[in-house]
Amino acid sequence: MSSGKGPDTTTPASPGEDPNPQVSSIRRVQTREMVHIAQALKDAAAHAQSAPGIPHAGIPKDAAVPAKPSAAAADGSGGKPAAKRPGSPRPARPAKPARPARRPRPTTLAQDAINAKTGQVGVTSSGAPALPPRANPAARRMISRLLASDTPPTQAFNIVERLKGTPYANPKVNAAKDASARKTLEFALDLAETMFRYGAGALEVETSVIAVTAALGLSHTDVDITNQSIHLNFSPPEGESYSMLRVVRSWTSNFAGLAQVHRLVSDIVAGGVTRQQSVDRLREVSRKPKPFPRWMIASAAGAFAAFFVVFIGGSLMGAALAFVSSVAVGQILKYAARWRVPEFFSVATATFVITAIAVLFHALHAPIDPALVVAGGILLLLPSSRFVSALQDAINGFPVTAAGRFFSAGLTYAAILTGIMAALVSGQLLGAPTLDVSAIDPISYPGWLLAVLVVVAVIAGAITEQSEPKLLLPTGAIALLGYLILLGIQALGVGDRASPAVAATFVGMAGRWVAYKMRAPQLVLAAPAIVFLLPGLMIFRSMYGIVFDVADMSSAMVEMFTAFTIMMAIAGGVVFGDTLARPLIGAEALAERRNIRRR
Repeated sequence: MSSGKGPDTTTPASPGEDPNPQVSSIRRVQTREMVHIAQALKDAAAHAQSAPGIPHAGIPKDAAVPAKPSAAAADGSGGKPAAKRPGSPRPARPAKPARPARRPRPTTLAQDAINAKTGQVGVTSSGAPALPPRANPAARRMISRLLASDTPPTQAFNIVERLKGTPYANPKVNAAKDASARKTLEFALDLAETMFRYGAGALEVETSVIAVTAALGLSHTDVDITNQSIHLNFSPPEGESYSMLRVVRSWTSNFAGLAQVHRLVSDIVAGGVTRQQSVDRLREVSRKPKPFPRWMIASAAGAFAAFFVVFIGGSLMGAALAFVSSVAVGQILKYAARWRVPEFFSVATATFVITAIAVLFHALHAPIDPALVVAGGILLLLPSSRFVSALQDAINGFPVTAAGRFFSAGLTYAAILTGIMAALVSGQLLGAPTLDVSAIDPISYPGWLLAVLVVVAVIAGAITEQSEPKLLLPTGAIALLGYLILLGIQALGVGDRASPAVAATFVGMAGRWVAYKMRAPQLVLAAPAIVFLLPGLMIFRSMYGIVFDVADMSSAMVEMFTAFTIMMAIAGGVVFGDTLARPLIGAEALAERRNIRRR
């Protein structure tokens, strides 16, 4: 019988038993108990057969049973039967010995054991236990599903499951796949490097590589992505393994190229592009020139600064001055990149020029507010898209990549502060008048004009990021939606520090939906659409207070930290909106590919 201490895990599992460990363990225990019960019944039956018989009623237990008299002893004929004599009385027949009483079947205790252990009763005519019939297969499967966990902690999930909820879910394996795994891995590395150079996030790069390798027939590929490197490891159960690494050493603004790579991945996942065609299309995307020339990029940067100065309440003179300073900054950044100057010094120099021009014209008594001019000029220099990508990587489980991007964005932020500080100190030493940043009197413009300025400024900012021409109007529409939501949130009484995060959430949701319809990444639409939410004026005020208001530096530091917090909240809102919209987009993509088989 069982000791009652729980399932015995030492019992080996039979080949055909249920794969669930809990169900199979319970069944092994029940089988072992039935074996013990059967053995107990056999032992009881053997003991009953070997035990002495039960005597007849009225006969003492030790009394001898009389033997049957023979015919020879009756007539003394020496064993010959005596002839029947006529008229002689018929001899009395000897009494038959009493038959012992019927032995009760010794199954009471065993039967109770069966009732207690299995709930089944009864034994066969031979004394063996009546084993229960085979369980219903449907009931057994139901019990297995109830006892089994969905994701066993000791079992690794398939890497293709990372595509769930993305536009690349359910990749279709290409029927014309090439058997060369190394060439497929090289193409995947080229794809990932191109996406990283164009500003894609780590999650988007990982899902693209997984979808492409799975669609091209490599279903045993592991992907490891850090801030500057992509590592692919292909280890099939049978065959040769490969481990390949690629380091990304350069970056450029090319949202149009990023959108084209996104469409290439979508076509590969749909199963309509072979590997060689994919290689040719990726090479074509890399060699294709950017959609806008440099003079248009410089003009768009100046237009953005001018429109934003008017948007925050600056004068037309201030807008014109912001346009000129932004065009000059574009030339500085171009030559700095040509001379391989580090980004920290090039951004600091550009910010110094913007602030110096504003302070100079303020000293010449021009009708401008230098704080508003500087706020509009530095807005495009703020690493907004980098903050969004870094926060997205941190939330989606890429801590190394997120740390690297946060550090890079922090250096850019520090370079902007350094340029502002250097220009303010230089102006103070040269005798420039002191600015009163606490008494800024912005000009009030009609609401419809502000909405138009937001749309035009965001479109100009998207041009500076080399976005596709067909994506410019959708980007402006998303920015307009965010601005209207911002006004509604502020009208409800939400503070100026929390309302940008709420508006950024709706921008992220709309950006994900429009990007899915336009077959483009969400970052291409959302990053330019949130620029008008950034606190450029707060950054200049806090920096001025740190430099010139030493007695109240704590307030300036708090304002600086608040500006940084608002930027992080805006980035978090974009990521949160993307997360909210992703299940809906994934379900829609799954419905479109419901007939696609995945190997």
